[in-house]
Amino acid sequence: MTKTLRLILGDQLYSHHSWFTETKEEVVYLMLEMRQETDYVRHHVQKVLAFFQSMRNFAAELTEKGHRVRYLRIDDPENRQCLEKNIGDLIDREQFDRFEYLLPDEYRLDKQLQRICEQLPIKTDCFDTEHFLTDRMAVKEFFSGKKTYLMESFYRSMRQKFGVLMQGDKPLGGAWNFDKENRNAFREEVSVPSFPSFDRDLGSLLESIGEAGVQTIGTVDPCLFSWPCSRQEALIVLDHFLDQLLPHFGRYQDAMHTAEPFLFHSRLSFALNSKMLHPLEVIRAAQECLEKDPKTYGLAQVEGFIRQILGWREFMRGIYWAKMPDYALMNFFDHKRRLPAFFWNGKTKMNCLKQAIGQSLQQAYAHHIQRLMVTGNFALLAGIDPDEVDQWYLGIYIDAIEWVEITNTRGMSQFADGGIVGTKPYVSSANYIDKMSNYCENCHYSKSKKTGDKACPFNSLYWAFYERNREKLENNPRIGFVYNTLSKMKQKDEILKQAERYLENLEEL
Repeated sequence: MTKTLRLILGDQLYSHHSWFTETKEEVVYLMLEMRQETDYVRHHVQKVLAFFQSMRNFAAELTEKGHRVRYLRIDDPENRQCLEKNIGDLIDREQFDRFEYLLPDEYRLDKQLQRICEQLPIKTDCFDTEHFLTDRMAVKEFFSGKKTYLMESFYRSMRQKFGVLMQGDKPLGGAWNFDKENRNAFREEVSVPSFPSFDRDLGSLLESIGEAGVQTIGTVDPCLFSWPCSRQEALIVLDHFLDQLLPHFGRYQDAMHTAEPFLFHSRLSFALNSKMLHPLEVIRAAQECLEKDPKTYGLAQVEGFIRQILGWREFMRGIYWAKMPDYALMNFFDHKRRLPAFFWNGKTKMNCLKQAIGQSLQQAYAHHIQRLMVTGNFALLAGIDPDEVDQWYLGIYIDAIEWVEITNTRGMSQFADGGIVGTKPYVSSANYIDKMSNYCENCHYSKSKKTGDKACPFNSLYWAFYERNREKLENNPRIGFVYNTLSKMKQKDEILKQAERYLENLEEL
């Protein structure tokens, strides 16, 4: 009988994987809480809690179904806190004949496991996680021979392949994309339903994480921890989203408001990225809502949600595997500045950043427009080193795993890839932030002023960004209007001097 050790990583909690269709006495599943994974960046405390609690729940579920599980907790005296050492120790101690693992979604772990397998004196093999709808190189192959990767064309092919929101070979409603209907500011008279709560206390887990020496950021109340940490809890959150939030999702998906940090967003990203939910089951469930009650849901609401999972999520993963490891070194604008301290404590006079960063520290979450058009917008305008921006986003957000974080941050947000992901830099002045939020209402700075005392930093930094990057950007057909405006601007010199003063004093903003 061949004794087999199978590794399950913390983001591979897919209970319907073919590995688990039958129990085998000779197969042992290994799960590890390790300092290796808590320390490669400084993570939000809620992120560490969520992963460890979800892993523990998954291990208990496997055990209950009759599978054999070896689980090393963060404070276990036998835990070597390193993947190589933990795997090697267990194989030597229990004399396994074979080692198997599921393909990791992070490049660093993929290479690490390849090295481990090369060194092991036993047979090894790897298997697909059976989670994503495309394989690693699908996006690269889809755009073979083309200079740019356009998400929209990939998204349309995915709609056709999986028969999602289709009428024959045509898109439902006659259009592929309803993004123009997804840009409404939030109206306070629209009620946001309360989120499901889970009866649990993670205090002992929080204590063990601290005693193990894990350094974290952010805050948490272990008795009011609302993130789903099992498939059962994730299904409750999914049902809540479908019943209560999806009818308004698309309309307000880009909106921001001081009183509503989550608005109508699903909060399913952690459950999806840890694989407790399968993307296709979420997509099908949303589509069924539209089919059963098109009046309540509306095509624009459902399409806007499905596009994020079927299109953007798969697309970004494909970019990651097509371009790594070089992607992690890209710095198109050669930005070098350090990330200001207020990104770690939220203490800034700019209310939009205070709100988005404060929310991130408190909730381990901000939605895509807060990440792209507030924190990311500022980092790009201020010329922050994309390495520093990457580490912040990867650490602070509960759903951040490198395959999805780095392509969104270094690509979409910071344009450090020079246009692989986005066709232009996503930057704005105060006007966009004011249009999509109420952040400007009680700000120290004036949203309408470009220069002078209390002029909003976004206004001058916006024009200074384009001026200093003229050589790299002025031939981009999507932003030619910016340079036309710059050439006619009467206050140009004064605005650029204002921006320079702000750039020299970032910590004081």
